[in-house]
Amino acid sequence: MPARINLENISIVLLGTRFPENIGAAARAICNMGIGQLVVVAPLNCDLTKICRMATHAASDVVEQMRVYDTLDEALADFNFVVGTTARLGGQRKVVSSPSNLGQKLLSVSHRNRIAILFGPEDRGLTNRDIRFCDILVNIPTAEFSSLNLAQAVMIICYELFRFSCSKPGEFAPRLANRHELEAMYEQLKDALIRISFINPDNPDYFMNNLRRFISRMQLRAKEVRIVRGICHQIVWYGKKSYQDGLEEKRTE
Repeated sequence: MPARINLENISIVLLGTRFPENIGAAARAICNMGIGQLVVVAPLNCDLTKICRMATHAASDVVEQMRVYDTLDEALADFNFVVGTTARLGGQRKVVSSPSNLGQKLLSVSHRNRIAILFGPEDRGLTNRDIRFCDILVNIPTAEFSSLNLAQAVMIICYELFRFSCSKPGEFAPRLANRHELEAMYEQLKDALIRISFINPDNPDYFMNNLRRFISRMQLRAKEVRIVRGICHQIVWYGKKSYQDGLEEKRTE
């Protein structure tokens, strides 16, 4: 039974960052708290000089090992569990945890799974499309003004995770399916449900977003994803077979 969070399996992912200074300050924060890695996705400005100035010499290793991607799909492909951060609540943003509860949630998951903590752009945060990749959402409670500086938000989350790297037992958690496996499953599931007229082909994402939230709570393993995809494949095959059998019957009448 794991006794603490495995910080080496946790990465901070910054999407669409506007200011390189915030990337540098985030690098310093994750260095302070012992987080595994910094990932940057489609930054508007990735000036290494400005990043290193804010990161300081202490976090230079974090900046050197920083991974940069063009798309969120590519950046999250190998992660098994994704936590989205949000200042806005309501609508599709219903499964929300607090920073203090997040550590408890990830205590057992972190030992066999790669975890991404996803932060959106400074001016607007994560979009509804972005949060579709997330297994849970976390909100940092504030007073009337809910907008935090990006690096401040990163530090708060990293500190709460660091606290759980020191103690507290957790339950066993298996390796979960990664985002690449899950997204392929969702696409196949959507195709199968459209083919059997279970969801509206003109607006499939309305139903699929609800289904994503439902399935995310199950924390599927790779084997279970393959089972779901096998069922989808059989549904499509049987639908085609039934259609062909119907045509054959009409020809023989």
